[in-house]
This record gives sequence, C-alpha cells and structure tokens, in this order.
Amino acid sequence: MDRQPSLRPPSAASLSPQEWEQILEDFSSSASPSRRDRWLHLPLLDLAVAALPRRDVPAHLKPLLLALIDDHLLPPSPHHLPALLSALLAFPADHPLRDHFLVTVVSAFASSLSAPVSRDEEAPPLAGLVDALLAAANRPNHSPDRAARALACDALRALDAALPGLLADVLGHLYALAAAERSPAAQSYLLLLASAARNVVRLGRLSSIASILAVSGPPTPFSLPAHLLSPPAASTASSAPSEVNLRDIRKVLALLMERPQVLTPAAAMEMTAILAEIAAAVLQWAPAIAAHIKVQFGGMVRSSNPMLLHSLLMLFINFPEAFGAEDERAMALCLALAAREAHRPLAARLLALHWLLGSGRFRDLVPGLARWFYPTVFDPLALKAKKLDCLAYVVAGVDGEKVAGGSGRELGTELVDDGLVCVSAFRWLPAWSTETCVAFRALHTVLIGAAPHSADSTGCSGAMLVDMASEHRGLVPVIADFIDRMLACDSHRWVGERLLQTLDERLLPRLESGYQLSSYYPLFEKISQNETVPQLRLIDLLTKQMISLTKKHGSDTELKSWSQGSKVVGICRLMLRHHHSSQIFLPLSRLLVLTIEHFPDLEVRDHARICLRMLSCIPGRKLRHLMEIGEQPSGVAPSHPGSLFDVPSPRPAQDLKSMPVLASYIHLERVVPLVVKQSWALTLPSFSIQSRPSGSILSIQDVSSTPAEQEKPPGPTIERIGYTQETLRVMDSKGAETLQILRRYFACIPDYLHSSGLKIRIRCTFRFDSEPFNCAWGSDLRVSGSDGADELPALYAVSLTFSSSAQFGKIPSCHVPFILGEPPGSGMDIVPSDNQHRKESSHCALVVIELEPREPSPGLIDVSVAANTENCQVISGSLQHITVGIEDMFLKATIPPDIPKQCVPNYYLDLFHALWEACNSSSNIGRETFPLSGGKGSAAINGTRSVKLMEVTPKVLIGAVEKYLAPFVVSVAGGSLITILRGNGVLKNIVWEESLSDATVGADALVPYSPDSNLQLQLVDDDEIGVGAERYGHQSKRDMGVVRVMIFLPPRYHLLFLMEVGRASTLVRIRTDHWPCLAYVDEYLEALI
Repeated sequence: MDRQPSLRPPSAASLSPQEWEQILEDFSSSASPSRRDRWLHLPLLDLAVAALPRRDVPAHLKPLLLALIDDHLLPPSPHHLPALLSALLAFPADHPLRDHFLVTVVSAFASSLSAPVSRDEEAPPLAGLVDALLAAANRPNHSPDRAARALACDALRALDAALPGLLADVLGHLYALAAAERSPAAQSYLLLLASAARNVVRLGRLSSIASILAVSGPPTPFSLPAHLLSPPAASTASSAPSEVNLRDIRKVLALLMERPQVLTPAAAMEMTAILAEIAAAVLQWAPAIAAHIKVQFGGMVRSSNPMLLHSLLMLFINFPEAFGAEDERAMALCLALAAREAHRPLAARLLALHWLLGSGRFRDLVPGLARWFYPTVFDPLALKAKKLDCLAYVVAGVDGEKVAGGSGRELGTELVDDGLVCVSAFRWLPAWSTETCVAFRALHTVLIGAAPHSADSTGCSGAMLVDMASEHRGLVPVIADFIDRMLACDSHRWVGERLLQTLDERLLPRLESGYQLSSYYPLFEKISQNETVPQLRLIDLLTKQMISLTKKHGSDTELKSWSQGSKVVGICRLMLRHHHSSQIFLPLSRLLVLTIEHFPDLEVRDHARICLRMLSCIPGRKLRHLMEIGEQPSGVAPSHPGSLFDVPSPRPAQDLKSMPVLASYIHLERVVPLVVKQSWALTLPSFSIQSRPSGSILSIQDVSSTPAEQEKPPGPTIERIGYTQETLRVMDSKGAETLQILRRYFACIPDYLHSSGLKIRIRCTFRFDSEPFNCAWGSDLRVSGSDGADELPALYAVSLTFSSSAQFGKIPSCHVPFILGEPPGSGMDIVPSDNQHRKESSHCALVVIELEPREPSPGLIDVSVAANTENCQVISGSLQHITVGIEDMFLKATIPPDIPKQCVPNYYLDLFHALWEACNSSSNIGRETFPLSGGKGSAAINGTRSVKLMEVTPKVLIGAVEKYLAPFVVSVAGGSLITILRGNGVLKNIVWEESLSDATVGADALVPYSPDSNLQLQLVDDDEIGVGAERYGHQSKRDMGVVRVMIFLPPRYHLLFLMEVGRASTLVRIRTDHWPCLAYVDEYLEALI
C-alpha cells in the first residue's frame, strides 16, 4: 500500500491537480478498496463540482471528475441538491462539458428523489431544475441549439420517469411544443410527450372532467404537482374516461403516430411500447385506435431492421383484432426470410426464429414454412441448432394438409434426415463435439414433441439411431446417454423403452462377436437394465462373444480377455438385478456355465460362478434386494459408475443373554442316521519308549518312521528283519501267492503320514426355523405359509467350521451362499424321524463334511456357524455336534488300476482270502511288511480274531445285510442262500459260490497249523469243548450258506466278516488288523438286528 501523506482539512479549493489525480487513481483501483477510505472524510462531491469551472485544473481532469461523480458519488444527500443546481445554472453555456454536467445533475436528482417530495428541502431545487429544463426546451425550433433542446427533453423524460406525473400539469405545453417542432429534435419532443401522457393515464386523470391538455399560463415558472407533495393515495378501480379527455388522448395519440418516420429504430421500439399501453387503456371506448395503429405502423413489416420488426410484433400481440391472417402470414414469412439472410447479424437471425417459435400467433404457420428452415453448411452452429428446433417442431406436429405432398411419417423422416446434413460431421467427430450435441438435441426435441401424439416418430428416430450405432461405434456412448435421458423422465420413459426395444430388434442381429463388440457394451447395459426388453437376443450375442474371446485368447490378448469378460459378467449381473430369474434362467445359466468351464481368465470364471450360484439358489425378489445393496440411488451422479460399498444403518444391539441358543432354531443334521449311537470312543496310549503320537495303536507299524534324534537321508527306509534272531521260515506256494496279492493291494493305499490319506464324507442338511429366528433377530418380515418365499427370512454367506478332538485330521469348512427359513407348519404336519428323504431346496441346503481319519474310531464333531442376515447383522455361535460312528468308516477296498472291470468280483474274493489268512494270529504273514503308495512308508499286519453268535432268523439277517452291508459283500456260498439273495436283486457284482463245502473247509480249524512250532494238540477247556461241540453238533442248523464281507477302514485297516447263516442263528467270524475296532463291532452287529 502506498504511503499515505498527512492531510489537513482542505478548503473548497484546496485540492491540487496532483491530489485529484491521486483521488482518481485510488477510486479506480479495485485491487485495494481501502485506498479510497482515506478520502471519504472530505466533501468530495462539493470539491469536484467546485473544481469543474476552475482554470487551474487541467482540462483532461474535468471529464474524469464528472465520471468520478457518476460512478462513486451518486446518489447525493438532499442537502447537496441546491448546490448542484446552483453550479449547473452558473456553469458557462458554451463550456464543452455543459451537456455532460447537465446529465450528471439530472442523474443526481433522479436517483436521490422519490415521492412524496419534501416541500422545504427537496421541492425548491427540483422545481428550479425542471423550470430551467422547460425554459431550454421552450425555444423557437429554428434556433441552432436543437441538440441542447433535445437534451433538455430527454432530461425531463428521465425526471418524469423517476417521479411519475411530474409533467402532468404541463401536458398541454408539451403537446404544443411537439406539434410545433419540425427539426430532428422532434423525436425527443414526441418521446417526452408520450412518456408524460402514459403517466397521466397511469394516474387515472382521464376520468377527470378537467382537460388533460388545458393550460393556465406559460410553462415557467414551474410548480410541482400536488400529488408529489403528499403521500400516494390508495389505488382505486379505473373508471371510464371523460368525453373531453377521451378526445384529448386521441389527439395525443394521433400526434404521436403522425410522423413515425422521424423516429430512429430504437425510438420507434420505445414509442410502440408506450402507444400500446395508452391505446389498450382507451381501446374499449375508442376501438378505431387499433386500426389507426395498423395503418401507421403496418409498413414496418417490409423493414430489415430487427428493432422495427420487434416493434411491429409488439403491436401484433397487443392488438390481435387489428391484424388479419394475411398479415400474420406476411409477418411469419418475413421472419423466416430474415433468418435465412446471411448478411444479417447472428443475433437478429436467432431472434427471428425465436419470434416464430415463441409466439402463439405464428406457431401454427411454422409447418408451412418448413423449407425455409433447412440450415446451410456455412450457418453458425447456434443458428443451425435453432433451425433444427424449428424442423423438430414441424416433425412433431406434421400434418399432410399443412405441408404439401407425402405422408406424415415419410415427410417427418425426410425433414430430420435433410436437416441433420448440416451437422453431418458429428458422425465422425468425437462424441464430445458440439456438432454431436446439436444433432442429438434435435433428435431429443423431435421425440419430446412427438411423444404425446404418436409412436411413428419414435420408430423413425429408432431406425436412425440403429444406423448410427451400426456404422459409427464412437456414437454408442452418446446414444446410451441419450436413451438414459429419456428413461429418467417419467413422462417420456416409454419413449426410451421403445428405443431400447428397437435397438434390441434391429441392432443386435447386425452385430458380430469380436473385440470390437466391446464398443456396444454401454447399450447392452441399458438393455439389460430395462424390464420391458426381452433378454434372449442379448444373451445369445453375449454367448457368441464369450466363445469368440475364448478362441482368440493368447499371450498377447490376456488383458483384453479379462477386460471384456469382466464386462460381460457385469452385464449378466445387471440382468439378475432387473429381471425375473424365471424368465432368463435357462439362457443365462448356459452362458454362465460356458464361462465357468471354458473362459481362460480365472477371475472372470470366479465371478461367473458366483452369479450362477446366486441365480440357482436365491429367489428372484431376494436376489434383486441383495444385489441392490451398495448401489447409488436413482438420480445421484456418483464419481464412479456404481458405488461398491454401502454403509448400513446402525442396528440396535441385541441382548445376547435373552436370545435363544442358535442350536434351538438352526440345525445341521445327518442325512443318514447312525445305526449305533456311540457315546464313547476307545483311545489307547502308546507303550513304546519312542516318541509316538498320543493314542497311537501298536497294531500299526510304520517301519519308515525313525526317532527324532536320528538323522537319515531322505527316501524310503525299511526296517529289516534280522534273520539271525529267528528261525528260517518255510513258505508254500499258497503263502507266496497271498503275499503277492497283499503287496499289490497295499501299493494302492496312500500313506497318510507323507501324503493325503483317504477321506470319508458325511452328508448333512442345513436349515433353520423362521419363527424363532425372527423372534431372536427382530426381523420385520411377516412369515407366511410355504408359498410366500419372498416373505421368509434368509441367511447369506453362511460359513460352517468344524473341529474335533478325535483323530480326523483337519476338517475343511463348508459354505452355503443363501438359504431361506423353513415356513412354520400348521401343527398337523407329519415330521419324518430321519433326514434321509429330505430334498435339497431353498429351505434346506446339503452340506458334506470331509474327514481324513488317522484311526478308524468314532468321535464327535463340534460345529460353529457364522452368517449374515438381511438387515446386515452378523450371527455366530455353536450348533449341535455331529456324531461320527464306526459305520461312517466303512469303505470299499481299493482296486489296482490294472484290474479289468469284469474281474473286480474275483479280485475282491482273492483279497478277502488273503486278508483272512493274514489276520490269523498264527500266520507267518504277520512278519511281513508291505510298502504303501509313494514308497516312503510300509505297513505290517497284526491280525485279531473274534466270533459273534446272532440268534436271528435268516430273513432278519438277510434284510440287515442287504440294507447296511450290501456294498461290502464279496461272495455268497450255499445254494439256498444264493437263491434268496440273488432273487432279491440287491447284491450285484459279487461271486456266487454254488458249493458250500469249499467255502467252509478250513474256515476255522480247532488245531491250527504253524510253521514256527511243531504239530501238537492243545489242551482245551471244558467251555471251549462245549462251544466246539455246539458248533459241530448243530452244523445242520447253519447249513444255508456263508456270506463274506470285506470292509476297508481308513487309513489302512480292514474288517472281515464270515457269516455262517443258519435257520435259527448265524455265527459271525470276525478278523481284523486293527483290534480296537472290535469294541464297536459287537454293538454294530447287535444294532443291525
């Protein structure tokens, strides 16, 4: 900021030219307005007025001082007005700045005064100023100062506009002056008379009996009218004018209309506005005035000046009865031609078109002038847009009678096509170009104007959009936005839907699959979002696109495949959200399955898999509700198309103590119930001094395992048997064959210590009850019967995790994407005792629990659940545990890959005999080790025998075997037993042994043979003699046959049953290489019967 000099209070003439220059600079500075504050304590207005006539002030500063007064010192306070008037009267008449100073003083008075005027302070200077102006205007018209007289008239008109009715008492003098003036200053006199007459009409003086043109003396000295010195009176209803005043006002109008040629275009426009107001006030009593106005101003229709045309238009609007149809057609043609004349200014040409479309008098004439509205190539773009608006209006209301030739629809199409030629560059220019905006603005106007009348124009515009989209892919985003604009309007939504249907019917068959199809994805999104458009064509095209992308995939197209595949899956998601799943289920599921199976990109496949799972599992209404979470509301323009997250509204906290246990209404149940409900499990500690896992069984020997403190090179290690510590074994051919079978078999069993072991699967059903769930979690949904699926509660993203203290390995979790609550029953429903016949549905999900047992023993599985509710709540807790029984461990033995299918029954029988022999406690095979799959570990067999007498009839036993043990039966011997079982047709692919003698010989000799000991007789107790006697004494009671059952117990054990079936009882001989399982087998056999 400049340094402010010290100022003392100056006198009226104390400011030097340098100080005035500083003042002017400070007031003209907008960067620092505070600079002018240091001068505000001075009477700047008085000092500036006093400095104007001073000779020591440079001449170039005086116009600047007047500009300073006009811009910054007005309006003045009323006490400055006398000084301004005195300065004006004392100002030299021949001074070059007198006219400018006069304008400044008049502006000061007009801006500072308002009615009512103060009699003592404001009235005298105002009367003095008007008196001086009237004296200047009341001079002979032959004097050379006509410019000064015209300026005085304009000043009086300004004061009369600021104080309406100021010159009402001197209207007669003004009429006389205007009638007598013949110089070019007559325009100012006429405008002054018109302004004063209008204010007289507004004041209501026409109803007075006194003449408005009456004069009582000369115009000067002037005295203010009485209505300006008193507060304004309340407005009253206008009354009829008196006869004398009606005659006087007609005289005034006749004088004003007598010489329109002396008016400039701007003055003529102002004059017509005043005449229209005055004539409208008295037209009821003097209707001939309208015809007089037409006669005097109708010739302006041939004028090329836009102001004169505007003046004539004002008269057309205010006096419609004075102008006929022929005048209207001539005026409309004149405006249409004015818009075509290239020499006219752009504003005038635009104004002519605006008059045509804006006035109701000419709008009906526009269709007949259609050929004048075609834009030319060199027209400015704004004019092209306005002319296209006119053509759009013609197309919207096209009528065969108004437009010569052709049908309405064909003519409308031709008009639009020919009109868009002027902006044809939009087809190859960028989508954001101005030409493109102009073209689509015209199409929008056509559709909006034609929508209330017919659908023909929508078909025409739809065909044009189809051609544009198929020939120029760059216009596709613009077309999509254009349709979206239609859909956003409630009144014209059906127009947008009709356009989408046209694109679906005509554009999609033209398109071919490939990378260029991605240009049309914005249109595909609009089609998929609209419920009125069938989706079959779009889904078929997208299917072809996915096949094409899959075939063209390569190392250089990975990014393209990912991008376009993701967009296709995104379009599928839009279909899921906006359409009923029943209408698109089959074609859309085929598209998603194709993507899952063949598309090369993993992320796209995962997204397609999620969509397919939702399509197949979740009902339509809940699916749409689920997919709407996270979307922007309609009408909101997000920064990114489609918001990804949605913050749910806060929910009231649930009282966990008062809520029921989850297990009371969320159920995970076995599909097949257990035969034996085990409540215990046998676990034996390790008796070896070496480090073994807790609870390991001695019958399992992993000869590859070594103590932790010993370090050996990797690879298979076999613990060799020391031949020096035992006698040489003698093995016959049968034993060698048995060893060969066992080695071949164990080589197919995986070693669970070094790789993944065999798995068992427990099928369960997951469901939850609706009513308890709603009570616990405060759902607002009303639970109805089984048909109201959309009103039932639902769980989303259910995660089931499992844990167990038994040796089942790591149990993978299970996931249920969606499940509906079970509807409440009627109270009379029949509930099945088991879950075996329950079908998987939206109310019940199938869950498969995979276990990798380390020991074939029962156990319990603890279940935990976590899920999301519809109101964004997360529930978690424990469910009822799942019991794993010994029968869950039953698997069929592994078959070597080189065994033909037809040889499998015989292979199972040979394997049964080999294992039966190996599990004999006196067998030499117990010293052998058998390498497992992978070659890192081996297993040895330590067999155990047992026997179970089942006193049941053959019918009961056969039914139990066929129901529970049919997959594990390897052979049946005995004629009558074979006849029964073969006739039932349950047992298949087994060996049917017709001879019972072969099956029973050597089954269980009382004197076993052992190569390690000499042949000797054992001392048999009395109890054993009794058992043996009963066996051989009642052989005839069990002569129906023998059933051999072979069960594999993971990870590598076996359970063998030899059932000697009799007519009254059955003797079951049991052998196994895992003796702890015998603790559960006895209960299992008891439960079978």
